Amino acid sequence: MTTSAIEKVLSGFVDMHCHSGPSPFPRRFDHADAARSGWERLQMRAMVVKSHHHNTVMDLRSMQARLAEIPTQVFGGIALNNQVGGLNRFAVEMSLRMGGKVVWFPTFASGRHIDHHPEDHGFPTATVELSTEKIDVVIDGEPVAAVHPILDLIAESGAVLNGGHMYPDDIKAVFALAEEKGIKRKVVSHPDFVIGADPTLCKEFIELGAFIEHEVHMYDPEAGMKWDPAQLYSWIEQLGPEHTILSSDLGQSTAPLPVDAYLRVGEALLDLGLAERDLRLMVHNNPSFLLGLDD
Repeated sequence: MTTSAIEKVLSGFVDMHCHSGPSPFPRRFDHADAARSGWERLQMRAMVVKSHHHNTVMDLRSMQARLAEIPTQVFGGIALNNQVGGLNRFAVEMSLRMGGKVVWFPTFASGRHIDHHPEDHGFPTATVELSTEKIDVVIDGEPVAAVHPILDLIAESGAVLNGGHMYPDDIKAVFALAEEKGIKRKVVSHPDFVIGADPTLCKEFIELGAFIEHEVHMYDPEAGMKWDPAQLYSWIEQLGPEHTILSSDLGQSTAPLPVDAYLRVGEALLDLGLAERDLRLMVHNNPSFLLGLDD
Protein backbone atom coordinates (compact mmCIF):
# COMPACT_ATOMS: atom_id res chain seq x y z
CA MET A 1 0.00 0.00 0.00
CA THR A 2 1.37 3.40 -1.00
CA THR A 3 1.75 5.95 1.79
CA SER A 4 0.21 9.33 0.90
CA ALA A 5 1.95 12.66 1.47
CA ILE A 6 -0.36 13.60 4.34
CA GLU A 7 0.21 10.22 6.02
CA LYS A 8 3.96 10.81 5.91
CA VAL A 9 3.58 14.24 7.50
CA LEU A 10 1.30 12.97 10.27
CA SER A 11 3.20 9.77 10.97
CA GLY A 12 4.20 9.67 14.64
CA PHE A 13 1.70 12.36 15.66
CA VAL A 14 0.75 13.05 19.27
CA ASP A 15 -2.88 13.58 20.34
CA MET A 16 -3.10 15.61 23.56
CA HIS A 17 -6.90 15.48 23.87
CA CYS A 18 -8.68 12.20 23.20
CA HIS A 19 -12.09 11.45 24.75
CA SER A 20 -11.99 7.67 24.66
CA GLY A 21 -13.81 5.66 27.32
CA PRO A 22 -14.84 4.71 29.91
CA SER A 23 -16.93 7.82 30.51
CA PRO A 24 -20.40 8.87 31.61
CA PHE A 25 -20.73 10.09 28.02
CA PRO A 26 -21.26 7.57 25.18
CA ARG A 27 -17.89 6.74 23.63
CA ARG A 28 -16.90 5.09 20.36
CA PHE A 29 -13.99 3.15 21.81
CA ASP A 30 -11.96 2.71 24.97
CA HIS A 31 -8.42 3.98 25.51
CA ALA A 32 -6.68 0.82 24.29
CA ASP A 33 -8.72 0.67 21.08
CA ALA A 34 -8.04 4.37 20.47
CA ALA A 35 -4.31 3.78 20.85
CA ARG A 36 -4.42 0.76 18.56
CA SER A 37 -6.25 2.71 15.86
CA GLY A 38 -3.73 5.55 16.03
CA TRP A 39 -0.77 3.21 15.93
CA GLU A 40 -1.98 0.97 13.12
CA ARG A 41 -3.00 3.86 10.89
CA LEU A 42 -0.37 6.56 11.56
CA GLN A 43 2.09 5.13 14.10
CA MET A 44 0.79 7.57 16.72
CA ARG A 45 3.64 8.30 19.11
CA ALA A 46 1.58 9.25 22.15
CA MET A 47 -1.91 10.11 23.32
CA VAL A 48 -3.48 11.76 26.36
CA VAL A 49 -6.92 10.50 27.36
CA LYS A 50 -9.29 12.96 28.99
CA SER A 51 -12.46 12.63 31.00
CA HIS A 52 -14.42 15.57 32.37
CA HIS A 53 -15.39 13.42 35.34
CA HIS A 54 -12.57 11.23 36.63
CA ASN A 55 -8.84 10.53 36.85
CA THR A 56 -8.02 8.58 33.67
CA VAL A 57 -4.72 7.28 35.03
CA MET A 58 -6.69 4.57 36.83
CA ASP A 59 -8.37 3.53 33.58
CA LEU A 60 -4.97 3.03 32.00
CA ARG A 61 -3.76 0.93 34.92
CA SER A 62 -6.73 -1.40 34.40
CA MET A 63 -5.91 -1.68 30.65
CA GLN A 64 -2.18 -2.16 31.18
CA ALA A 65 -2.03 -5.63 29.62
CA ARG A 66 -3.76 -4.49 26.42
CA LEU A 67 -1.76 -1.27 26.20
CA ALA A 68 1.52 -3.17 26.56
CA GLU A 69 0.86 -4.69 23.12
CA ILE A 70 0.67 -1.24 21.48
CA PRO A 71 3.82 0.87 20.91
CA THR A 72 1.92 4.16 21.37
CA GLN A 73 2.51 5.76 24.79
CA VAL A 74 -0.79 6.54 26.47
CA PHE A 75 -1.07 9.00 29.35
CA GLY A 76 -3.88 10.08 31.65
CA GLY A 77 -4.71 13.11 33.72
CA ILE A 78 -7.40 14.73 35.80
CA ALA A 79 -10.01 17.45 35.20
CA LEU A 80 -10.92 19.45 38.30
CA ASN A 81 -14.70 19.26 38.13
CA ASN A 82 -17.19 18.38 40.84
CA GLN A 83 -16.89 14.62 40.39
CA VAL A 84 -13.27 14.65 41.69
CA GLY A 85 -13.96 17.23 44.38
CA GLY A 86 -13.10 20.32 42.35
CA LEU A 87 -9.84 21.96 43.42
CA ASN A 88 -8.79 18.80 45.23
CA ARG A 89 -5.02 18.68 45.72
CA PHE A 90 -5.22 15.12 47.01
CA ALA A 91 -6.82 13.89 43.79
CA VAL A 92 -4.23 15.82 41.76
CA GLU A 93 -1.42 14.38 43.85
CA MET A 94 -2.56 10.80 43.21
CA SER A 95 -3.05 11.35 39.48
CA LEU A 96 0.34 12.97 38.93
CA ARG A 97 2.33 10.65 41.16
CA MET A 98 0.81 7.64 39.41
CA GLY A 99 1.96 8.99 36.04
CA GLY A 100 -0.64 11.56 35.04
CA LYS A 101 0.57 14.15 32.56
CA VAL A 102 -2.16 16.81 32.43
CA VAL A 103 -4.25 18.72 34.96
CA TRP A 104 -7.25 20.43 33.39
CA PHE A 105 -8.70 23.20 35.50
CA PRO A 106 -12.53 23.19 35.66
CA THR A 107 -14.31 22.50 32.39
CA PHE A 108 -18.04 21.81 32.87
CA ALA A 109 -17.85 23.29 36.39
CA SER A 110 -16.22 26.54 35.32
CA GLY A 111 -18.15 29.79 35.51
CA ARG A 112 -17.66 30.36 31.80
CA HIS A 113 -19.12 26.98 30.85
CA ILE A 114 -22.07 27.21 33.22
CA ASP A 115 -22.92 30.83 32.44
CA HIS A 116 -22.74 30.53 28.67
CA HIS A 117 -23.42 26.88 27.85
CA PRO A 118 -26.24 25.75 30.12
CA GLU A 119 -27.76 23.86 27.19
CA ASP A 120 -24.53 21.85 26.72
CA HIS A 121 -24.51 22.74 23.03
CA GLY A 122 -21.78 20.80 21.29
CA PHE A 123 -21.50 18.21 24.06
CA PRO A 124 -23.00 14.71 24.31
CA THR A 125 -25.69 13.77 26.79
CA ALA A 126 -24.51 11.71 29.75
CA THR A 127 -25.83 8.19 30.16
CA VAL A 128 -26.48 8.92 33.85
CA GLU A 129 -27.77 12.02 35.61
CA LEU A 130 -24.87 14.17 36.85
CA SER A 131 -24.92 17.32 38.94
CA THR A 132 -22.70 20.33 38.37
CA GLU A 133 -21.96 23.26 40.64
CA LYS A 134 -19.78 26.23 39.79
CA ILE A 135 -16.23 26.05 41.12
CA ASP A 136 -14.65 29.41 41.92
CA VAL A 137 -11.00 29.39 40.91
CA VAL A 138 -10.32 33.14 40.82
CA ILE A 139 -11.98 35.73 43.07
CA ASP A 140 -11.37 39.47 42.62
CA GLY A 141 -8.58 38.72 40.17
CA GLU A 142 -6.63 36.40 42.48
CA PRO A 143 -6.52 32.58 42.42
CA VAL A 144 -8.12 31.12 45.54
CA ALA A 145 -5.90 29.47 48.15
CA ALA A 146 -6.68 25.93 46.93
CA VAL A 147 -5.00 26.69 43.59
CA HIS A 148 -1.53 27.09 45.13
CA PRO A 149 -0.85 23.49 46.26
CA ILE A 150 -2.24 22.18 42.97
CA LEU A 151 0.18 24.31 40.97
CA ASP A 152 3.00 23.23 43.29
CA LEU A 153 2.23 19.59 42.44
CA ILE A 154 2.18 20.38 38.72
CA ALA A 155 5.52 22.15 39.02
CA GLU A 156 6.98 19.23 40.98
CA SER A 157 5.96 16.68 38.35
CA GLY A 158 6.63 18.73 35.20
CA ALA A 159 3.06 18.05 34.08
CA VAL A 160 0.90 20.16 31.76
CA LEU A 161 -1.39 22.83 33.18
CA ASN A 162 -4.50 23.24 31.01
CA GLY A 163 -6.82 26.20 31.53
CA GLY A 164 -9.95 24.08 31.12
CA HIS A 165 -13.09 25.99 30.13
CA MET A 166 -12.53 28.98 32.39
CA TYR A 167 -13.01 32.63 31.56
CA PRO A 168 -9.96 34.08 29.78
CA ASP A 169 -9.17 36.42 32.69
CA ASP A 170 -9.27 33.49 35.10
CA ILE A 171 -6.93 31.50 32.88
CA LYS A 172 -4.53 34.45 32.79
CA ALA A 173 -4.57 34.78 36.57
CA VAL A 174 -3.82 31.08 37.07
CA PHE A 175 -1.15 31.06 34.36
CA ALA A 176 0.55 34.12 35.83
CA LEU A 177 0.79 32.36 39.19
CA ALA A 178 2.00 29.23 37.41
CA GLU A 179 4.81 31.25 35.83
CA GLU A 180 5.90 32.38 39.28
CA LYS A 181 5.97 28.76 40.38
CA GLY A 182 8.10 27.69 37.42
CA ILE A 183 5.50 25.72 35.45
CA LYS A 184 6.73 25.57 31.86
CA ARG A 185 4.04 23.49 30.16
CA LYS A 186 0.69 25.27 29.73
CA VAL A 187 -2.15 24.84 27.25
CA VAL A 188 -5.32 26.72 26.34
CA SER A 189 -7.79 24.45 24.55
CA HIS A 190 -10.19 25.55 21.76
CA PRO A 191 -10.06 29.30 22.51
CA ASP A 192 -12.85 29.98 20.00
CA PHE A 193 -15.20 27.38 21.54
CA VAL A 194 -16.71 27.88 25.03
CA ILE A 195 -13.79 30.00 26.30
CA GLY A 196 -14.23 32.95 23.95
CA ALA A 197 -10.67 34.19 23.47
CA ASP A 198 -9.68 35.92 20.24
CA PRO A 199 -6.16 35.80 18.74
CA THR A 200 -5.14 39.06 20.44
CA LEU A 201 -6.02 37.63 23.84
CA CYS A 202 -4.32 34.34 22.97
CA LYS A 203 -1.10 36.25 22.39
CA GLU A 204 -1.28 37.20 26.07
CA PHE A 205 -1.54 33.51 26.96
CA ILE A 206 1.46 32.83 24.76
CA GLU A 207 3.43 35.52 26.58
CA LEU A 208 2.73 33.51 29.74
CA GLY A 209 4.29 30.45 28.12
CA ALA A 210 1.14 28.76 26.82
CA PHE A 211 0.48 26.75 23.69
CA ILE A 212 -2.87 27.25 21.97
CA GLU A 213 -4.63 23.97 21.24
CA HIS A 214 -7.09 23.65 18.37
CA GLU A 215 -9.19 20.54 17.82
CA VAL A 216 -9.50 18.81 14.45
CA HIS A 217 -12.95 17.71 15.66
CA MET A 218 -14.27 21.19 14.99
CA TYR A 219 -12.88 21.48 11.47
CA ASP A 220 -13.53 18.00 10.12
CA PRO A 221 -16.36 18.09 7.55
CA GLU A 222 -17.45 14.64 8.76
CA ALA A 223 -17.83 15.80 12.38
CA GLY A 224 -20.71 17.70 13.94
CA MET A 225 -19.39 21.28 14.02
CA LYS A 226 -17.98 21.48 10.48
CA TRP A 227 -16.13 24.75 10.89
CA ASP A 228 -14.20 26.01 7.84
CA PRO A 229 -10.53 24.89 7.95
CA ALA A 230 -9.69 28.36 6.61
CA GLN A 231 -10.61 29.67 10.06
CA LEU A 232 -8.06 27.33 11.63
CA TYR A 233 -5.46 28.34 9.04
CA SER A 234 -6.04 31.99 9.97
CA TRP A 235 -5.45 31.21 13.66
CA ILE A 236 -2.18 29.47 12.81
CA GLU A 237 -1.05 32.39 10.66
CA GLN A 238 -1.80 34.90 13.42
CA LEU A 239 -0.29 33.01 16.35
CA GLY A 240 2.39 30.95 14.62
CA PRO A 241 2.71 27.16 14.37
CA GLU A 242 5.44 27.31 17.01
CA HIS A 243 2.75 28.28 19.54
CA THR A 244 0.03 25.92 18.29
CA ILE A 245 -0.90 22.27 18.78
CA LEU A 246 -3.56 20.26 16.99
CA SER A 247 -5.45 17.66 18.99
CA SER A 248 -8.50 15.55 18.19
CA ASP A 249 -11.04 16.14 21.02
CA LEU A 250 -12.69 13.01 19.60
CA GLY A 251 -13.99 9.71 20.90
CA GLN A 252 -17.70 10.52 20.99
CA SER A 253 -19.92 7.62 19.92
CA THR A 254 -21.22 9.35 16.78
CA ALA A 255 -17.98 11.13 15.81
CA PRO A 256 -15.31 10.17 13.28
CA LEU A 257 -12.15 8.31 14.26
CA PRO A 258 -9.40 10.72 15.34
CA VAL A 259 -7.03 9.44 12.64
CA ASP A 260 -9.55 10.19 9.89
CA ALA A 261 -10.15 13.70 11.23
CA TYR A 262 -6.41 14.41 11.40
CA LEU A 263 -6.02 13.25 7.80
CA ARG A 264 -8.89 15.34 6.46
CA VAL A 265 -8.07 18.51 8.37
CA GLY A 266 -4.33 18.15 7.85
CA GLU A 267 -4.81 17.81 4.10
CA ALA A 268 -7.14 20.82 4.07
CA LEU A 269 -4.50 22.93 5.83
CA LEU A 270 -1.83 21.88 3.34
CA ASP A 271 -4.17 22.76 0.47
CA LEU A 272 -4.62 26.21 2.01
CA GLY A 273 -0.87 26.76 1.92
CA LEU A 274 0.41 25.52 5.28
CA ALA A 275 3.95 24.15 5.03
CA GLU A 276 4.40 20.47 5.81
CA ARG A 277 7.08 21.32 8.40
CA ASP A 278 4.61 23.60 10.20
CA LEU A 279 1.93 20.91 10.33
CA ARG A 280 4.46 18.47 11.73
CA LEU A 281 5.54 21.03 14.31
CA MET A 282 1.97 21.27 15.59
CA VAL A 283 1.16 17.55 15.66
CA HIS A 284 4.55 16.16 16.65
CA ASN A 285 7.20 18.50 18.04
CA ASN A 286 5.09 20.81 20.18
CA PRO A 287 2.98 18.11 21.89
CA SER A 288 6.09 15.95 22.32
CA PHE A 289 7.66 18.81 24.28
CA LEU A 290 4.55 19.20 26.40
CA LEU A 291 4.62 15.54 27.36
CA GLY A 292 8.38 15.52 27.92
CA LEU A 293 8.85 12.71 25.40
CA ASP A 294 12.35 13.82 24.45
CA ASP A 295 13.58 14.84 27.92
